[in-house]
Amino acid sequence: MAIELAHGVRLDTPVELPAGTYRLGEPGEERRVALARVLIGRWPVTNAQARRFVDATGLEAGAELAARLVAPALADHPVTGLSLHDAEAFCAWAAEELGRPVRLPSGDEWEALARGTDGRTWPWGDSFDSDRCACDESGWGWTVPVSAHPEGAGPFGSEQQAGNVWEWVADRSPEGWGVVRGGSWLDHEWGVRASRALPADPDRGTETTGFRIAFDERRDA
Repeated sequence: MAIELAHGVRLDTPVELPAGTYRLGEPGEERRVALARVLIGRWPVTNAQARRFVDATGLEAGAELAARLVAPALADHPVTGLSLHDAEAFCAWAAEELGRPVRLPSGDEWEALARGTDGRTWPWGDSFDSDRCACDESGWGWTVPVSAHPEGAGPFGSEQQAGNVWEWVADRSPEGWGVVRGGSWLDHEWGVRASRALPADPDRGTETTGFRIAFDERRDA
């Protein structure tokens, strides 16, 4: 089942992370990690997609989130304000809607998708360019549509993996917290590097945190 939404941004439009060995981690702490092939969403989940989830499941949304979900101008912006548990529930709902397994990507999968086989610093390369993302230097001051920066795409075609919103991944920190990746529109050049990860309260959604989804089997034709 296709979920066609605002501006052609579909929920079931993944890009492929090929099986291989990837160089991951912060400078000085890098490691080589072997990963299996996986399909990961081209874009973060949008407000329009999250609205369908909330309407279908009856998830209790606060007033601010509820207002964003119904605002036409924000339909193709990444959804924010959902906790890690909410993001996992979205995956379960999407699996039913799409008829295929859906989950959050692991942190290693997310980072490999952004950095590619050459271990680049940002999805587009090793030279920072604020015109390729939504970050503090860009001056947007809020989220932007998920398709706003095609020139900031990663080596496998994923978009918005630098800035715009932090993204929940499937990992847990040693203390049992959730983990977010990628930085947001509030973060500077250093903060939107593909290797950056932060622990986050899994019970709390924030206005700077969203997520994207992953599929384990081949996309249907």
